[in-house]
Amino acid sequence: MRDVFVAALVALIVSLVGTPFAIRIFQRRGYGQLIRDDGPTTHHVKRGTPTMGGTVIIAATLLGYLIAHLVFLSGFTASGLLVLMLMTGLGLVGFVDDFIKISKQRSLGLTSAAKFAGQAVVAVVFGVLATHFVNSNQLAPASTHLSFTRDYGLGFGAVGFVVWAYLMVTAASNGVNLTDGLDGLASGASCMVFGAYVVISFWQSGNNCITDTARNCYSVRDPLDAAIIAAAAMGACFGFLWWNASPARIFMGDTGSLALGGLLAGVAMITRTELLLIVLGGLFVIETLSVIIQVAAFRGFRRRVFNMAPFHHHFELAGWTENTIIVRFWIIAGLAVAFGLGVFYAAFLSQR
Repeated sequence: MRDVFVAALVALIVSLVGTPFAIRIFQRRGYGQLIRDDGPTTHHVKRGTPTMGGTVIIAATLLGYLIAHLVFLSGFTASGLLVLMLMTGLGLVGFVDDFIKISKQRSLGLTSAAKFAGQAVVAVVFGVLATHFVNSNQLAPASTHLSFTRDYGLGFGAVGFVVWAYLMVTAASNGVNLTDGLDGLASGASCMVFGAYVVISFWQSGNNCITDTARNCYSVRDPLDAAIIAAAAMGACFGFLWWNASPARIFMGDTGSLALGGLLAGVAMITRTELLLIVLGGLFVIETLSVIIQVAAFRGFRRRVFNMAPFHHHFELAGWTENTIIVRFWIIAGLAVAFGLGVFYAAFLSQR
């Protein structure tokens, strides 16, 4: 438990103290946010706000994980390193996207095809490596079986799992990316989901089949390392939220949103809770579905279901204030996390 606490504390301090330095550096270099012309007019005042703050979140998460291991002289695990690689790789894709927006002075960076290609490369590398590095208990970082609160009978096979990993990574990273449209909305929701994964993975560590052969134990390779990573990411998001809350002094950009979404997908896979992520990240799912519905309705019937997608913009155009939307959407995110944790614990009790 001490290493989990240290990871969260270090990441929180690094993010809280480091973000103001990033703000000043990005301001001097002119790394300001570009605003969509077709979006809510209230967002035009945000033009020029420093972006790419996701670099701070990534750095804080990595430092939190590293220092927690160094303080207690514990070894790194394959699961932890692969998930951090996934986060950093997607952060790099987002960084390129953000940099193109800034350098070209436009609200669009990488083309959709180029962004998906970048996500695919990182996800496929993770998917291939995650089924290797089998330990002495014959457990790999990820399983080729579909999971909800633990593995089920449906298996993908090695190739099928790579495809599944790609779908999970792109869905989660784009879900967080779509949610990141209001000050602090995505970072606040991410704090809650990572907090849930601290509880889940720490619980799995205490009820691991390696040390506890009870019927309801968990066959997870490195649950404690997953808890350390989730705690570090939670701390990093909390520290960043201090500066990202409305009115935001910095945005995470695609650098942060893609990295956080990828990290959520990676943690879900190494904790064998892939489908549970849909419940825990309910807000991200709602935002993504709103875009899918809007696009399908417009292409199929030339009609719009919402004033604008993603969903939070619909309420902005309906007259809700930004802070009202953020707080109410945080409530939705919190309810989804609470329900997901309840489902996880109920499944544990049902196996007794």
